[in-house]
Amino acid sequence: MTELHLARIESPIGRIEILADDDAITALSIERDGLLPHDGEPERANAVLDAATRQLTEYFAGTRTDFDLPVRLHGTEFQRAVWNRLRQLRHGDATSYGALADSVGRPGAARAIGGAVGANPVPIIVGCHRVLASDGRITGYSGGQGVATKLWLLDHEKIGFAA
Repeated sequence: MTELHLARIESPIGRIEILADDDAITALSIERDGLLPHDGEPERANAVLDAATRQLTEYFAGTRTDFDLPVRLHGTEFQRAVWNRLRQLRHGDATSYGALADSVGRPGAARAIGGAVGANPVPIIVGCHRVLASDGRITGYSGGQGVATKLWLLDHEKIGFAA
């Protein structure tokens, strides 16, 4: 059995908790209402988490625009296809749910895409905040404090959106 490692950092959007196995990041959680999923557990760092905490700190400081981190995404084949497409979006890029559906070969499946985007286990690093409605509106966000967190991330990356 692979040992799980855990690290936490402070950020402008609240505390962040990162989980990893020996080789890759497996989950990232943004504090919600003062809580993280593994608050009662001690940190257990490794090289993957050391790199992740450094790169996330640089991202929040505005000195890093892309992540170079190994990520292991567990989900259905459809979810993994959506998440892998999200990984191709660069800092400052945005897409719509419909365009994302088209890009994974599921035109018209924008609602299912929304479910996959919301289930992303590694937000920020896998930039699910970069997905907007077809008219540029923000329709929700499952990380941290929801839409307020997404607004901060979009503003940080200078991604325009419709009010």
